[in-house]
Amino acid sequence: MPKQDIIISGINLFEGGPLSIIKDYLSYLNNSPYYEEYNLVALVHKKKLFNQIELNNIEFIEFPKSRKSYLFRLYYEYIYFKKIATKRNVIFWLSLHDITPNIGKVNQAVYCHNPSPFNTVNVRDIYIQPTQFLFRFFYKYLYKINLKKNKYIIVQQAWMKGKFESMYQFNGDQIITAPPEIPEINSSYLENNQCSDTKKVSSELKFFFPTFPRPFKNIEVICEAVKLVVKKNSTPFRVYITIDGSENKYAKIIVDKYRHIEHVQFIGLLSREEVYRYYSICDVLIFPSKLETWGLPLSEFKQFKKPIFVSDLPFARENIGNYPMVNFFDPDDAGQLAQLITGSIDKKLIFDKTEATQYEKPHVHSWNELMAILLN
Repeated sequence: MPKQDIIISGINLFEGGPLSIIKDYLSYLNNSPYYEEYNLVALVHKKKLFNQIELNNIEFIEFPKSRKSYLFRLYYEYIYFKKIATKRNVIFWLSLHDITPNIGKVNQAVYCHNPSPFNTVNVRDIYIQPTQFLFRFFYKYLYKINLKKNKYIIVQQAWMKGKFESMYQFNGDQIITAPPEIPEINSSYLENNQCSDTKKVSSELKFFFPTFPRPFKNIEVICEAVKLVVKKNSTPFRVYITIDGSENKYAKIIVDKYRHIEHVQFIGLLSREEVYRYYSICDVLIFPSKLETWGLPLSEFKQFKKPIFVSDLPFARENIGNYPMVNFFDPDDAGQLAQLITGSIDKKLIFDKTEATQYEKPHVHSWNELMAILLN
Protein backbone atom coordinates (compact mmCIF):
# COMPACT_ATOMS: atom_id res chain seq x y z
CA MET A 1 0.00 0.00 0.00
CA PRO A 2 1.51 3.36 -1.05
CA LYS A 3 2.38 5.90 1.59
CA GLN A 4 -0.02 8.74 2.28
CA ASP A 5 1.14 12.37 2.04
CA ILE A 6 1.44 15.01 4.70
CA ILE A 7 1.58 18.41 3.00
CA ILE A 8 3.33 21.34 4.71
CA SER A 9 2.54 24.57 2.88
CA GLY A 10 4.68 27.68 3.27
CA ILE A 11 4.85 29.25 -0.18
CA ASN A 12 4.79 32.80 1.21
CA LEU A 13 7.52 32.33 3.83
CA PHE A 14 10.89 33.81 2.95
CA GLU A 15 12.31 35.66 5.98
CA GLY A 16 12.16 36.29 9.71
CA GLY A 17 10.28 34.34 12.35
CA PRO A 18 7.79 32.57 10.06
CA LEU A 19 10.63 31.20 7.90
CA SER A 20 12.42 30.04 11.06
CA ILE A 21 9.28 28.18 12.11
CA ILE A 22 8.97 26.18 8.89
CA LYS A 23 12.70 25.40 8.94
CA ASP A 24 12.43 24.18 12.51
CA TYR A 25 9.31 22.14 11.74
CA LEU A 26 10.80 20.50 8.64
CA SER A 27 13.99 19.68 10.56
CA TYR A 28 11.87 17.99 13.20
CA LEU A 29 9.91 15.98 10.59
CA ASN A 30 13.06 15.03 8.71
CA ASN A 31 14.45 13.31 11.81
CA SER A 32 11.18 11.94 13.17
CA PRO A 33 9.59 8.52 12.61
CA TYR A 34 6.93 10.19 10.43
CA TYR A 35 9.11 10.12 7.30
CA GLU A 36 9.07 6.32 7.41
CA GLU A 37 5.27 6.19 7.54
CA TYR A 38 4.32 9.13 5.29
CA ASN A 39 5.55 11.10 2.29
CA LEU A 40 6.48 14.50 3.73
CA VAL A 41 5.93 17.21 1.10
CA ALA A 42 6.89 20.87 1.57
CA LEU A 43 5.37 23.53 -0.69
CA VAL A 44 7.80 26.47 -0.63
CA HIS A 45 8.68 29.70 -2.40
CA LYS A 46 12.24 28.56 -3.18
CA LYS A 47 14.02 25.41 -2.10
CA LYS A 48 17.34 27.24 -1.74
CA LEU A 49 15.95 28.96 1.37
CA PHE A 50 16.45 25.59 3.08
CA ASN A 51 19.86 24.65 1.66
CA GLN A 52 21.70 25.21 4.93
CA ILE A 53 19.85 22.42 6.74
CA GLU A 54 19.74 18.70 5.97
CA LEU A 55 16.26 17.69 4.80
CA ASN A 56 16.84 14.50 2.84
CA ASN A 57 13.50 13.02 3.86
CA ILE A 58 11.43 15.98 2.65
CA GLU A 59 10.08 16.33 -0.90
CA PHE A 60 10.05 19.96 -2.04
CA ILE A 61 7.73 21.57 -4.59
CA GLU A 62 8.65 25.15 -5.50
CA PHE A 63 6.27 28.02 -6.27
CA PRO A 64 8.61 30.84 -7.40
CA LYS A 65 5.72 33.06 -8.51
CA SER A 66 4.05 32.96 -5.11
CA ARG A 67 5.60 36.27 -4.05
CA LYS A 68 5.40 38.08 -7.39
CA SER A 69 1.76 38.97 -6.88
CA TYR A 70 -0.97 38.26 -4.37
CA LEU A 71 -3.07 37.08 -7.31
CA PHE A 72 -0.67 34.16 -7.77
CA ARG A 73 -0.82 33.42 -4.05
CA LEU A 74 -4.64 33.39 -4.02
CA TYR A 75 -4.74 31.28 -7.20
CA TYR A 76 -2.52 28.67 -5.58
CA GLU A 77 -4.43 28.65 -2.29
CA TYR A 78 -7.97 28.59 -3.64
CA ILE A 79 -7.65 26.81 -7.00
CA TYR A 80 -4.36 25.02 -7.68
CA PHE A 81 -3.86 23.37 -4.29
CA LYS A 82 -7.12 21.48 -4.71
CA LYS A 83 -5.57 19.82 -7.76
CA ILE A 84 -2.60 18.71 -5.67
CA ALA A 85 -4.90 17.40 -2.94
CA THR A 86 -6.91 15.48 -5.55
CA LYS A 87 -3.94 13.97 -7.41
CA ARG A 88 -1.97 12.94 -4.34
CA ASN A 89 -2.93 10.63 -1.50
CA VAL A 90 -3.07 13.37 1.15
CA ILE A 91 -3.93 12.44 4.72
CA PHE A 92 -3.26 15.87 6.25
CA TRP A 93 -2.51 19.41 5.04
CA LEU A 94 -0.87 21.98 7.32
CA SER A 95 -0.72 25.60 6.15
CA LEU A 96 2.02 27.44 8.02
CA HIS A 97 1.16 30.91 6.81
CA ASP A 98 -2.31 32.09 7.83
CA ILE A 99 -4.43 31.28 4.76
CA THR A 100 -6.78 28.28 4.74
CA PRO A 101 -6.65 26.77 1.22
CA ASN A 102 -9.52 25.20 -0.66
CA ILE A 103 -8.55 21.51 -0.77
CA GLY A 104 -11.84 19.69 -0.56
CA LYS A 105 -12.43 17.17 2.24
CA VAL A 106 -8.80 16.67 3.23
CA ASN A 107 -8.16 17.13 6.97
CA GLN A 108 -6.30 20.38 7.45
CA ALA A 109 -5.02 22.92 9.96
CA VAL A 110 -3.68 26.46 9.69
CA TYR A 111 -0.91 28.12 11.68
CA CYS A 112 -1.77 31.81 12.18
CA HIS A 113 1.17 34.18 12.71
CA ASN A 114 -0.19 37.57 11.75
CA PRO A 115 -1.80 39.54 14.61
CA SER A 116 -2.48 42.66 12.50
CA PRO A 117 -6.30 42.17 12.24
CA PHE A 118 -6.46 42.55 16.02
CA ASN A 119 -4.38 45.76 16.16
CA THR A 120 -5.76 49.22 16.91
CA VAL A 121 -5.77 51.26 13.69
CA ASN A 122 -3.46 54.29 13.52
CA VAL A 123 -4.37 56.58 10.62
CA ARG A 124 -0.78 57.86 10.52
CA ASP A 125 0.21 54.48 9.07
CA ILE A 126 -1.60 55.36 5.82
CA TYR A 127 1.20 57.80 5.03
CA ILE A 128 4.14 55.85 6.46
CA GLN A 129 3.30 52.37 5.15
CA PRO A 130 0.05 52.41 3.16
CA THR A 131 0.43 48.82 1.98
CA GLN A 132 0.73 47.53 5.53
CA PHE A 133 -2.22 49.70 6.61
CA LEU A 134 -4.52 48.28 3.91
CA PHE A 135 -3.15 44.78 4.43
CA ARG A 136 -4.39 44.86 8.02
CA PHE A 137 -7.98 45.16 6.83
CA PHE A 138 -7.44 42.62 4.06
CA TYR A 139 -6.08 40.07 6.52
CA LYS A 140 -9.11 40.32 8.78
CA TYR A 141 -11.26 38.86 6.01
CA LEU A 142 -8.55 36.62 4.59
CA TYR A 143 -8.40 34.75 7.89
CA LYS A 144 -12.14 34.15 7.70
CA ILE A 145 -12.17 32.45 4.27
CA ASN A 146 -12.48 28.66 4.69
CA LEU A 147 -11.57 28.99 8.38
CA LYS A 148 -14.28 26.57 9.53
CA LYS A 149 -12.84 23.89 7.22
CA ASN A 150 -9.88 23.50 9.56
CA LYS A 151 -9.71 20.68 12.04
CA TYR A 152 -7.47 22.98 14.12
CA ILE A 153 -6.13 26.53 14.23
CA ILE A 154 -2.64 26.92 15.68
CA VAL A 155 -1.57 30.14 17.42
CA GLN A 156 1.41 31.04 19.57
CA GLN A 157 -0.38 32.82 22.42
CA ALA A 158 -3.56 32.55 24.47
CA TRP A 159 -4.59 36.14 23.70
CA MET A 160 -4.72 35.32 19.98
CA LYS A 161 -6.75 32.22 20.75
CA GLY A 162 -9.26 34.47 22.51
CA LYS A 163 -9.41 36.77 19.50
CA PHE A 164 -10.17 33.90 17.11
CA GLU A 165 -12.87 32.65 19.44
CA SER A 166 -14.59 36.04 19.70
CA MET A 167 -14.03 37.51 16.23
CA TYR A 168 -14.66 34.34 14.21
CA GLN A 169 -16.77 32.30 16.67
CA PHE A 170 -14.32 29.42 16.40
CA ASN A 171 -14.51 26.59 18.93
CA GLY A 172 -11.76 27.01 21.55
CA ASP A 173 -11.30 23.23 21.74
CA GLN A 174 -10.03 23.40 18.14
CA ILE A 175 -7.51 26.22 18.73
CA ILE A 176 -4.08 24.94 19.76
CA THR A 177 -1.71 27.28 21.59
CA ALA A 178 1.85 26.40 20.59
CA PRO A 179 4.45 28.84 21.96
CA PRO A 180 7.61 28.84 19.84
CA GLU A 181 10.60 26.85 21.00
CA ILE A 182 13.09 29.48 22.18
CA PRO A 183 16.70 28.96 21.08
CA GLU A 184 19.12 28.62 23.96
CA ILE A 185 21.74 31.35 23.70
CA ASN A 186 25.32 30.11 23.81
CA SER A 187 26.90 30.43 27.25
CA SER A 188 29.77 32.46 25.76
CA TYR A 189 27.33 35.33 25.22
CA LEU A 190 25.69 34.90 28.61
CA GLU A 191 29.03 35.10 30.37
CA ASN A 192 30.56 37.89 28.27
CA ASN A 193 30.12 41.48 29.41
CA GLN A 194 32.18 43.32 26.82
CA CYS A 195 31.70 44.26 23.18
CA SER A 196 34.38 45.77 20.94
CA ASP A 197 31.85 48.16 19.40
CA THR A 198 30.92 49.70 22.74
CA LYS A 199 33.98 49.44 25.02
CA LYS A 200 34.56 53.17 24.74
CA VAL A 201 31.25 53.81 26.52
CA SER A 202 31.40 50.86 28.92
CA SER A 203 30.88 53.16 31.93
CA GLU A 204 27.49 54.29 30.60
CA LEU A 205 24.25 52.50 31.35
CA LYS A 206 23.23 50.88 28.10
CA PHE A 207 19.71 50.21 26.79
CA PHE A 208 18.90 48.15 23.69
CA PHE A 209 15.99 47.71 21.28
CA PRO A 210 16.59 45.14 18.51
CA THR A 211 13.94 45.67 15.86
CA PHE A 212 13.03 45.95 12.21
CA PRO A 213 11.40 49.34 11.51
CA ARG A 214 7.61 49.01 11.31
CA PRO A 215 5.22 51.63 12.70
CA PHE A 216 3.82 49.22 15.29
CA LYS A 217 7.35 48.77 16.68
CA ASN A 218 6.80 52.23 18.20
CA ILE A 219 10.44 53.37 18.11
CA GLU A 220 9.53 57.02 18.60
CA VAL A 221 8.32 56.50 22.18
CA ILE A 222 11.90 55.57 23.15
CA CYS A 223 13.30 58.70 21.52
CA GLU A 224 10.71 60.95 23.14
CA ALA A 225 11.40 59.32 26.51
CA VAL A 226 15.13 59.94 26.12
CA LYS A 227 14.46 63.62 25.42
CA LEU A 228 12.52 63.84 28.70
CA VAL A 229 15.27 62.07 30.66
CA VAL A 230 18.02 64.30 29.29
CA LYS A 231 16.18 67.42 30.44
CA LYS A 232 16.37 66.32 34.08
CA ASN A 233 19.34 63.96 34.33
CA SER A 234 22.94 64.57 33.32
CA THR A 235 24.15 61.03 34.02
CA PRO A 236 25.56 59.50 30.81
CA PHE A 237 23.61 56.66 29.23
CA ARG A 238 23.13 55.24 25.74
CA VAL A 239 20.21 53.66 23.84
CA TYR A 240 21.04 51.40 20.88
CA ILE A 241 18.34 50.91 18.22
CA THR A 242 18.87 48.61 15.23
CA ILE A 243 17.88 50.91 12.37
CA ASP A 244 19.89 53.44 10.37
CA GLY A 245 17.22 55.12 8.21
CA SER A 246 17.93 53.22 5.01
CA GLU A 247 15.46 50.38 5.60
CA ASN A 248 12.15 52.07 4.70
CA LYS A 249 10.17 55.30 4.99
CA TYR A 250 9.35 54.79 8.67
CA ALA A 251 13.03 54.28 9.53
CA LYS A 252 14.01 57.43 7.62
CA ILE A 253 11.38 59.49 9.43
CA ILE A 254 12.61 58.27 12.81
CA VAL A 255 16.32 58.76 12.10
CA ASP A 256 15.83 62.19 10.51
CA LYS A 257 13.76 63.36 13.46
CA TYR A 258 15.92 62.04 16.29
CA ARG A 259 19.47 61.73 14.92
CA HIS A 260 20.44 64.86 16.89
CA ILE A 261 19.89 63.14 20.25
CA GLU A 262 23.36 62.23 21.49
CA HIS A 263 22.09 59.50 23.81
CA VAL A 264 20.37 57.57 20.99
CA GLN A 265 22.56 55.58 18.62
CA PHE A 266 21.04 54.12 15.45
CA ILE A 267 23.28 51.15 14.67
CA GLY A 268 21.48 49.50 11.72
CA LEU A 269 20.26 45.96 11.31
CA LEU A 270 22.38 43.31 13.01
CA SER A 271 23.06 39.63 12.48
CA ARG A 272 21.70 37.21 15.06
CA GLU A 273 25.19 36.84 16.58
CA GLU A 274 25.60 40.63 16.81
CA VAL A 275 22.24 40.92 18.55
CA TYR A 276 23.43 38.38 21.11
CA ARG A 277 26.58 40.44 21.68
CA TYR A 278 24.53 43.53 22.36
CA TYR A 279 22.34 41.57 24.75
CA SER A 280 25.48 40.65 26.64
CA ILE A 281 26.83 44.19 27.09
CA CYS A 282 23.59 46.14 27.46
CA ASP A 283 21.99 46.59 30.86
CA VAL A 284 18.29 46.87 29.94
CA LEU A 285 16.08 45.74 27.05
CA ILE A 286 13.42 48.24 26.00
CA PHE A 287 10.59 46.69 23.99
CA PRO A 288 7.85 49.26 23.18
CA SER A 289 6.15 47.30 20.37
CA LYS A 290 2.36 47.49 20.16
CA LEU A 291 1.85 44.30 18.18
CA GLU A 292 3.62 40.94 18.23
CA THR A 293 2.78 37.32 17.63
CA TRP A 294 5.27 36.44 20.36
CA GLY A 295 8.14 38.93 20.77
CA LEU A 296 11.28 36.79 20.49
CA PRO A 297 13.74 39.38 21.94
CA LEU A 298 11.85 39.21 25.24
CA SER A 299 12.36 35.46 25.49
CA GLU A 300 15.99 35.76 24.43
CA PHE A 301 16.88 38.59 26.79
CA LYS A 302 15.32 36.86 29.79
CA GLN A 303 18.15 34.33 29.54
CA PHE A 304 20.56 37.12 30.54
CA LYS A 305 18.59 37.81 33.75
CA LYS A 306 18.60 41.58 33.24
CA PRO A 307 15.83 44.22 33.50
CA ILE A 308 13.24 44.57 30.74
CA PHE A 309 10.97 47.55 30.05
CA VAL A 310 8.07 46.41 27.88
CA SER A 311 4.66 47.57 26.63
CA ASP A 312 1.83 46.74 28.98
CA LEU A 313 -0.05 44.60 26.47
CA PRO A 314 -1.36 40.99 26.52
CA PHE A 315 1.34 39.57 24.21
CA ALA A 316 4.06 40.96 26.48
CA ARG A 317 2.59 39.79 29.79
CA GLU A 318 2.09 36.31 28.38
CA ASN A 319 5.63 36.16 27.00
CA ILE A 320 7.26 37.56 30.14
CA GLY A 321 5.45 35.06 32.36
CA ASN A 322 6.91 34.82 35.86
CA TYR A 323 10.02 37.03 35.55
CA PRO A 324 11.41 39.04 38.48
CA MET A 325 13.01 41.96 36.60
CA VAL A 326 10.40 43.62 34.41
CA ASN A 327 8.51 46.88 34.28
CA PHE A 328 5.44 47.38 32.08
CA PHE A 329 4.59 50.79 30.64
CA ASP A 330 1.90 52.38 28.49
CA PRO A 331 3.39 52.24 24.97
CA ASP A 332 1.77 55.61 24.17
CA ASP A 333 3.24 57.34 27.23
CA ALA A 334 6.85 58.50 26.81
CA GLY A 335 6.69 59.94 30.32
CA GLN A 336 6.21 56.51 31.87
CA LEU A 337 9.17 55.10 29.97
CA ALA A 338 11.26 58.13 30.91
CA GLN A 339 10.56 57.44 34.58
CA LEU A 340 11.73 53.85 34.17
CA ILE A 341 14.93 54.93 32.40
CA THR A 342 15.60 57.47 35.16
CA GLY A 343 14.86 54.86 37.82
CA SER A 344 17.35 52.51 36.20
CA ILE A 345 20.02 55.22 36.03
CA ASP A 346 19.41 56.19 39.68
CA LYS A 347 19.17 52.52 40.76
CA LYS A 348 15.71 53.07 42.21
CA LEU A 349 13.65 50.60 40.17
CA ILE A 350 10.87 48.63 41.79
CA PHE A 351 9.95 45.78 39.47
CA ASP A 352 6.37 44.76 38.71
CA LYS A 353 4.83 41.55 39.96
CA THR A 354 4.26 38.94 37.26
CA GLU A 355 2.67 35.54 36.87
CA ALA A 356 2.74 32.76 34.32
CA THR A 357 -0.19 32.33 31.93
CA GLN A 358 -2.44 29.36 32.64
CA TYR A 359 -3.20 27.75 29.29
CA GLU A 360 -6.39 25.97 28.39
CA LYS A 361 -6.18 22.76 26.40
CA PRO A 362 -5.23 22.03 23.69
CA HIS A 363 -1.78 23.39 24.48
CA VAL A 364 1.53 21.95 23.27
CA HIS A 365 5.19 22.44 24.09
CA SER A 366 6.80 20.74 21.09
CA TRP A 367 6.35 19.73 17.47
CA ASN A 368 5.98 16.13 18.64
CA GLU A 369 3.00 17.01 20.85
CA LEU A 370 1.49 19.07 18.03
CA MET A 371 1.73 16.22 15.51
CA ALA A 372 0.13 13.82 17.97
CA ILE A 373 -2.93 16.08 18.14
CA LEU A 374 -3.11 16.86 14.42
CA LEU A 375 -2.95 13.24 13.31
CA ASN A 376 -5.15 11.82 16.08
